[in-house]
Amino acid sequence: MAELTYTQLLAAVERMETVLARNAEGIRARADKMEAIADDTAQVADTISAKAVDTYTVAETQQLAKTLRGVGQAVRSYAAASDTTARIAKAAAEQARRTHSGIKEQFGRA
Repeated sequence: MAELTYTQLLAAVERMETVLARNAEGIRARADKMEAIADDTAQVADTISAKAVDTYTVAETQQLAKTLRGVGQAVRSYAAASDTTARIAKAAAEQARRTHSGIKEQFGRA
């Protein structure tokens, strides 16, 4: 079995923390974009309704806007879960530093 040093463990946890935080940020950006597209689609529905486009097309466009909003909210929920995971990874890194840095320091002195 390969041995894992404190330094390797800490580096791996810190890399994971960075990746998770970056991914959560990207997911939030996608949720914002999805909601902006939903707003644009709703505006298109209003515009085509004012231009007397058939009611089925208007209704489909409004439904599309509603669906896009739902997807945006689901993506935002996923981003919140990613934030939680990133916070847990950060806490794990901090715990590893707190718990093991003293041991490493003592070992170094010995």
